[in-house]
Amino acid sequence: MSTLYIVGTPIGNLGDITYRAVETLKNVDVVAAEDTRHTLQLLTHLEIRKPLISCRAQNEKIAAQKIIQLMDEGKNIAFASDAGTPGISDPGAILAGLVRKAGHSVVPIPGPSAFATLASVAGAGGKTLIFEGFLSPKPGKRRSRLKELLSTEDAIVLYESPFRIVKLLTDIADIDNNRRVVVGRELTKLHEEIVEGTAAELRDDFTSRASIKGEFAVFISGIKKVQLSMILSAAEAITASFK
Repeated sequence: MSTLYIVGTPIGNLGDITYRAVETLKNVDVVAAEDTRHTLQLLTHLEIRKPLISCRAQNEKIAAQKIIQLMDEGKNIAFASDAGTPGISDPGAILAGLVRKAGHSVVPIPGPSAFATLASVAGAGGKTLIFEGFLSPKPGKRRSRLKELLSTEDAIVLYESPFRIVKLLTDIADIDNNRRVVVGRELTKLHEEIVEGTAAELRDDFTSRASIKGEFAVFISGIKKVQLSMILSAAEAITASFK
């Protein structure tokens, strides 16, 4: 039985790669990658030379069969997406499931993710956090799903491109502009930026800029805890009135 290692890689700062990830990439026989050119740059930086095979979202099932065939021959393989942890808004989940179903071992090598990185600095947002990733680029579907997510009253983390971040913030503002929103742009990279405000305030901020560049993660604070506090305060007031 061979092993597939699902390897988390940096989302920007190459210094964030773990020792375990480096040792895994050194010791496997083959590295499968979402983008072989991107992963080659990482391997070159780490002074590692390995055969590379492609496993993208568009061909993940077909690529998985090739990877399983290599594993049947006794080869151990590492899979890395372009950045962050595979399977989280990136390919890798289908591959992991098919490899395990084929009788091989699948081992996680934890690493960075924009989701966890933003959540760690966003501040309190409620007990429950929903990770949605990218919403549909279609306006109607995006707004419909946003309404569903916001109706849960839980905290939410989304991903968005620079081309649609203003549209996303506009939709959030239209549906519920009372939530605290934290936007992380280019997390861990040279031009990292983390800004906070209402969705309308952040929309106006980005709209006023000459250009919008980078990758975005968006944290929307939950309101369940706030509402519970209001209910308890009201209950205490009613109780006091009967004393």
